[in-house]
Amino acid sequence: MTYRKKLIEVALPLEAINVESAREKSIRHGHPSTLHLWWARRPLAACRAVLWASLVDDPSSWPEKFPTEEAQNRERQRLFDILGRIELEKDKKGNTKQVVRGLVSWDEINQPNSGVLLEAQREIARCLAWERGEEPPTKPDAIRDYIAKYAPPAYDPFCGGGSIPLEAQRLGLQAHGSDLNPVAVLITKALIEIPPKFKDKPPVNPDSRQKQKISSWEGSQGLAADVRYYGQWMRDEAFKRIGYLYPMVETNHKGTKDTKVIAWLWARTVKCPNPACGCQMPLVRSFQLSTKKGKEAWVEPFVGDVNTEGDFNHKGTEDTKGDDFGVSGVPPKIRFEVKTGKGTAPDGTVNRKGAVCIACNTPVLLDHIRREGKAGRMDAQLMAIVAEGQGGRVYLSPDEEQEYIAKKAQPEWKPESELVFNSRHVTPVIYGMTKHADLFTPRQLVALTTFSDLVSETREKIKADAVAAGIPDDDLPLNDGGIGATAYADAVATYLAFGVDKLADRNSTIATWANNREHARNTFTRQAISMTWDFAESNPFSESSGNFFGGIETIYHILDSNNCLNASGEVLQIDAAQLEPDASFLFSTDPPYYDAVPYSDLSDFLYVWLRSTLVYLYPKLLSTVLVPKKSELVADPYRHGGKERAKLFFEQGLGATFNKLYRSSDPAYPLTVYYAFKQAESKEDSDDQEEQQLGLASTGWETMLEGLMQSNFMIDGTWPIRTELARRMRGQNSNALASSIVLVCRPRPADAPKASRRQFLNELKRDLPQALKLLQQGNIAPVDLAQASIGPGMAIYSKYAAILESNGTSMGVRTALQLINQILDEFLTEQEGEFDSDTRWALTWFEQYQFNEALYGNAETLSKAKNTSIQGMVEAGILEAKAGKVRLLKREDLKTDWKPEKDERTPIWEITQYLIHTLDKNGETGAAELLAKLGNKADLAKELAYRLYSLCDRKGWTQEAIAYNSLVTSWPEITRLANEYKPSPEQLSFSL
Repeated sequence: MTYRKKLIEVALPLEAINVESAREKSIRHGHPSTLHLWWARRPLAACRAVLWASLVDDPSSWPEKFPTEEAQNRERQRLFDILGRIELEKDKKGNTKQVVRGLVSWDEINQPNSGVLLEAQREIARCLAWERGEEPPTKPDAIRDYIAKYAPPAYDPFCGGGSIPLEAQRLGLQAHGSDLNPVAVLITKALIEIPPKFKDKPPVNPDSRQKQKISSWEGSQGLAADVRYYGQWMRDEAFKRIGYLYPMVETNHKGTKDTKVIAWLWARTVKCPNPACGCQMPLVRSFQLSTKKGKEAWVEPFVGDVNTEGDFNHKGTEDTKGDDFGVSGVPPKIRFEVKTGKGTAPDGTVNRKGAVCIACNTPVLLDHIRREGKAGRMDAQLMAIVAEGQGGRVYLSPDEEQEYIAKKAQPEWKPESELVFNSRHVTPVIYGMTKHADLFTPRQLVALTTFSDLVSETREKIKADAVAAGIPDDDLPLNDGGIGATAYADAVATYLAFGVDKLADRNSTIATWANNREHARNTFTRQAISMTWDFAESNPFSESSGNFFGGIETIYHILDSNNCLNASGEVLQIDAAQLEPDASFLFSTDPPYYDAVPYSDLSDFLYVWLRSTLVYLYPKLLSTVLVPKKSELVADPYRHGGKERAKLFFEQGLGATFNKLYRSSDPAYPLTVYYAFKQAESKEDSDDQEEQQLGLASTGWETMLEGLMQSNFMIDGTWPIRTELARRMRGQNSNALASSIVLVCRPRPADAPKASRRQFLNELKRDLPQALKLLQQGNIAPVDLAQASIGPGMAIYSKYAAILESNGTSMGVRTALQLINQILDEFLTEQEGEFDSDTRWALTWFEQYQFNEALYGNAETLSKAKNTSIQGMVEAGILEAKAGKVRLLKREDLKTDWKPEKDERTPIWEITQYLIHTLDKNGETGAAELLAKLGNKADLAKELAYRLYSLCDRKGWTQEAIAYNSLVTSWPEITRLANEYKPSPEQLSFSL
């Protein structure tokens, strides 16, 4: 069929979208992503941009209105300015900074009656009207009504955290979402389904009703005010019931006597296996409490015994070691004291390899700790107390009374559901923590059950207040479509239950203490429930991290600023493979990433509390004891009996889903699919000789693309959307993807031709290098280049009905991916021809020896082949040669007073290493100063970084790969700052 090309199929202002998508992770206040935890959530900026560009026609689709290429480019630029543009502004200090404007900017659209949002909606309405042969509406209400009537409804069958449906609703479309996971369904309901039902309604709480004469309530402000009011009531009521479990503490800090505790810091303990010791040995990752300058604090452990009066006697250093320690038959005791000021914290006692007993220095295997845990003999000892002080945190040594109060707590109920065994993502199970209740202290369980029970009590109070405020009571629940007093109470209760889930995330024994920022982390610092050794038990009644009302305030700010209320929303619990849509939709989705995130296993942690709190409001949605897992579209070998069966399940399920989307897609609009996956199967794993020659293929990508191809979709465009901020490599410890790839898909024409393998390969060699060059020019991160290359490569593959091998069989997606990877390797290798001889030598040497020593003779032979000399490279400053051995200089070996402007021999290798070293030590500003001095000589450094990243990634040299990735991701800011840099006359050398 014929259709008008949309903007997303031709061009996008990618840099503006990427900058704002990456920045979004640092936005917390009022951002919808903070409503409730979900994993691998897509940035709202990217979702908004993709949806808008899928709705708006590219100017080339209207040759009668834009007859020339110049006119089309001019109109396209106008659309870019609406969608996203980068402007340079001066800050208060006079420094130039980049600011994103337009629809993708959170700051510009997150305000009542946003003019930017209205302008974007006007373009959607204009395209709809042109297609219908009508005059576009001009007034705001008319524009929104026109979109609601004629725009396609949007649907995300894997709605997860609700980003895509929310942004569809913001643009004025009817928003639909579905998910198998009930936690995801509830999150998305709370974003798009509940708020429009109570738009512009005033709050019902008594305090706000008294102010109604002087207040106006727009959007979700009334709902927000009630969530805040009743959340505060819950907090106060909970304190009346269990406040005695959270006593004040004496600090005598700056005249303050009794103060509120922020957190109690605990260390897990097990019995030392040394029979001559037998102490309850603490398992501590770090004894450091605060690393902030001027506020340093740490825990000092002491070994001793307790006399008959109960006094602790310290053992001397020598007494704490040796086989004769503990011969009295009484195991030694460990006591903790907090130290502050200058000093050094002792090393932790446990890491990934094992532990050491702090009393007798006996090395302890993790197997022993696991056995103790499974036998129920793992305990915890109070290590320190963090309290509120004047001007910051106060760290106090533990006392017996505080520990006694904590341990006497007895919960009346606890979640006895089983934790799923998942060795990659749920590790506490192997230490005997087999139930969800095992992830919490008794006091945490008391707090969580108290707050959970209070939600239902609070709901009754809300309902009574709603009736008193004049809202009719039809006794129809929210879940059944009600909009009266009962439904309103259900709505507020849902958000209050989210507050309980937030409390659970911050109050488990998996949550640790962040000594650099002096606050308690949450349970899910990564996409896993990982075993922790020392943990922070937050005070839910404090004013610091981990308190209950802080979570309520977060929800309040989201609702208070919500402007996505002009269109309806609907969310259902459905297995995506079983979809039966009753209309034509604009589909945009972010499907599961093969085996990357076990959503159901992780969300069980939150579900058990949601179910306990809300099952009477959502009886069908929350009917199962745990989150449904059998049909969840994740390639989990544990569930499906091996990797091959898991792969087949995922492929069939995704294929069935794409088939449903194919049949129900509105033909005027493309399907957009987000995907980000990095799982390479090495060529050595394959028995196929051809596969061994071709190299790497990605199972996650293969299965996803196979589903698209079998559903008769073809790839019409690909866009790498950056989701991570460019950071200095220091502190980075994972070689994770920084971008998602958005695939723009259209139905493949029924008369699509077939092609031979040779024809396909020739097209790849002709077109893919140019696409890769454009990706590099767009500053795609090296870590993302391999997956970004899949898009343009598969666009060639997918336009054919089949690619025929020489024997007449159809080429599979796996082989196509391997050929694409092969062309990528050839492209990166060919770029070496632009490098100088020293750099080409260094590349070859590095690939074989990295920074290690090797024989001089080998180096000499290679230098002749590369037309350079060992002595020349020594003088250039990239090589060390002595005692018959040669090695490349590490970055820490580089000169600290390098003067590039006076260096007569500066290989690209040397420039690249100095830039990385400077970026790590002095940040982007320092690297920019160096780049400014280097001039045009540095232009090839980025290309070398791409090549070195690819090499290191293939070799498994993760930390070295991160260094090259960091340089490229920081390159735009480095070059911008370099262009502004004006060296001082006295600046003759560059300090590292």
